[in-house]
Amino acid sequence: MTNTYVEGLVLKNYGGFYYVQDSKKDIYECKLRGKIRQAVLTGDKVLFTPLEHGQGILETIQKRRNEMTRPRIANIDLLLIILANDEPAPSLSLLDRLLVNASYNGLTSYIILNKIDLPEDENAAIIARYYPQKGFNLIKSSVRNNIGINSIKEAIMDRIAVLAGPSGTGKSSLLNLLVEEADIKTQDVSKKIGRGRHTTRHVELYPLDSGGWIADTPGFSILNPPNMESRQLANHYPDFQEFVSLCRFSDCLHYREKDCSVKKAVSDNIIAEFRYRNYVAMLEELIENERCYR
Repeated sequence: MTNTYVEGLVLKNYGGFYYVQDSKKDIYECKLRGKIRQAVLTGDKVLFTPLEHGQGILETIQKRRNEMTRPRIANIDLLLIILANDEPAPSLSLLDRLLVNASYNGLTSYIILNKIDLPEDENAAIIARYYPQKGFNLIKSSVRNNIGINSIKEAIMDRIAVLAGPSGTGKSSLLNLLVEEADIKTQDVSKKIGRGRHTTRHVELYPLDSGGWIADTPGFSILNPPNMESRQLANHYPDFQEFVSLCRFSDCLHYREKDCSVKKAVSDNIIAEFRYRNYVAMLEELIENERCYR
């Protein structure tokens, strides 16, 4: 037994215990030290005292880089936006909302165009053509044909990833494929932590053999505009940035102003018109929110 503090990552909170993984990938079943008052979240980086027989005492929570609420998880690095090549056809509006939210929360985003074994929808073709040209990360994948899985694992390497996207895009199937031999490995852990495969609604992080962790919930939802000022929105559109400084007005919203270089880039087909429409829709929501709270 030792009283030395060890750094760890909270994988799960279950039944009043916190399951903490150390740098050696060992998992400890921890109870809280009484002095801790704030809620401990999945993804929290903590200091704990390891005890005998895989037990431990969670001592302190280290400062969080970020915190999301749906699901409630801390220190996310990576947002995997799962869309389908077809069935269902991808929504460009939903994609842009997720990208803005990821940018606002300091997350690296990857667009995963899944089900590429299916014929390509018109919007899927637009995504594959436009977004990589503007610097967005894109991976094409197929669970059925095991395509793109290694590229996704490389993106997750040593990072905490969560999934987002509409139902029917293959999020659960992709998760099961990313977590190698999930039934065997999670069964072993479950004997220790008392967890059946679908017995809890608490979010859990699965360590990947290739490195990194992925949340077990495919229900990550960040569809509403983030709590930002309307003038900040354009900062989260990277394809706008080279034109923003060229606008006549330094506080240009790229909305109804004259001599707006962003709008000119749209008319010149440099910025896609659909991207600008999605921007305006979110901008109007933010402006309306500001009016309501004045």
